[in-house]
Amino acid sequence: MTTDLDTKFKEAFNKVSKINKDLPPDVLLRLYAYYKQATKGDRFSVNDAEDDIKSAFKFNAWIQLRGMDENQAKEEYIELVNSIIK
Repeated sequence: MTTDLDTKFKEAFNKVSKINKDLPPDVLLRLYAYYKQATKGDRFSVNDAEDDIKSAFKFNAWIQLRGMDENQAKEEYIELVNSIIK
């Protein structure tokens, strides 16, 4: 069952995916972390094939959201996207 929040989350994802400009690295990390928390929750996993500094920063950003409710992560993601794209 798709909720209104799920619909808004998907719309925000589609909207930010179409951005043609480069976003600041801190914003990209926040988007990544909220997305992962919203879709995976606290089920953390690390891809050993991506053993680089960029992956470490991404994983660290996600793990900092440990314990955040998946719906709250969706709301934060939507709010961040809407603050980027007016």
